[in-house]
Amino acid sequence: MNLADKHVVISGGGSGVGAEMAVQFAQAGAKVTILGRRAEALDEVAQNCDALPVTCDVTNRDGLSAGLFVASDLNGPVDIAIANAGAAPSLPFEKMSVMDFEDSLAVNLTGVFNLWQVCLPGMKAQGWGRLIAVSSTAGLKGYPYVSGYCAAKHGVIGLTRALAVELARSGVTVNAICPGFIETPMLQRSIDTIVSKTGMRPEQAAKSLRSGNPQGRFIQPDEVAKAALWLASEGAASVNGTALPISGGEI
Repeated sequence: MNLADKHVVISGGGSGVGAEMAVQFAQAGAKVTILGRRAEALDEVAQNCDALPVTCDVTNRDGLSAGLFVASDLNGPVDIAIANAGAAPSLPFEKMSVMDFEDSLAVNLTGVFNLWQVCLPGMKAQGWGRLIAVSSTAGLKGYPYVSGYCAAKHGVIGLTRALAVELARSGVTVNAICPGFIETPMLQRSIDTIVSKTGMRPEQAAKSLRSGNPQGRFIQPDEVAKAALWLASEGAASVNGTALPISGGEI
């Protein structure tokens, strides 16, 4: 796949899926900008793929805009914006505070809105662009103890579908990728939480999460990255408004 001279911006680019996407898009010839809150993690990824690291928080609109201004000055207008940053804290609904709920919406939904809205004018001006969100199977079904996360990810799917129709004649496509449990540091934190709250052994906790996947395995970061590469390609020009499950048949 050749994405030479395309400028891709990836939020949550300091680890997991975001880091894998940075490497694969760079290998495809794209100019890569990675966004995140931890400068050290971003720098480590950037050294592996010659990406531009920009420290910012997608929930802070002014900081995000300033960071993307710097990125565009160095790498040119943004062609592909991948909203990957997210967090999935586990908490029973009855114990959630309003702040807990709003925090989940902020990073998992408003962060997508912010990145896409800042990048969209340049895409419309050039008549080509790709807006991609890394949502989740939690955007397509419910899971216990992560109601705020599910609400936010369902919101991402609604935003994707509405914006796809709104921009259908602009040359900009809008799509979401919906993985099941991905083998990343975020998954390990979920396993650690299960262990601490239930007394399960780590392998038992991991098995309980794998059991929802008919293939009996966790999704790998490179599988999500390859899906994003395809959605960014010319071969996916007519793919618009989709919520693409990568879940082994879970949904």
